[in-house]
Amino acid sequence: MKTMKLVDLAKTIRSKNAGVDRITFDIIFREPETYYMVKNSGAISPDSVCALFGIEKTRLADFVEFDPGYAIKFTINRTQPSGSFGEGDVFGCQQYPPLYDFEIPVAE
Repeated sequence: MKTMKLVDLAKTIRSKNAGVDRITFDIIFREPETYYMVKNSGAISPDSVCALFGIEKTRLADFVEFDPGYAIKFTINRTQPSGSFGEGDVFGCQQYPPLYDFEIPVAE
């Protein structure tokens, strides 16, 4: 089956703070057709994002497929609070790059 990288399908892929103890991720699509293709493929799921980021499923606070906004959103619990000593991304805005190369099955 043919695949495409998520970065070539999504309009926006980002991460940001969701409070002091969480980071949220947004994957937003321009067209409903692309959104539903990705959603219906099942490639992006709670299990797959946990595997991608190497985290236990207990750290996944939320996973939402938001049809009105053509978006997939998920939130993870941080291992330590934002801004605490040794924490490497105060704003949570540098956590999304692994999503770029995520392979999505597409119809040929």
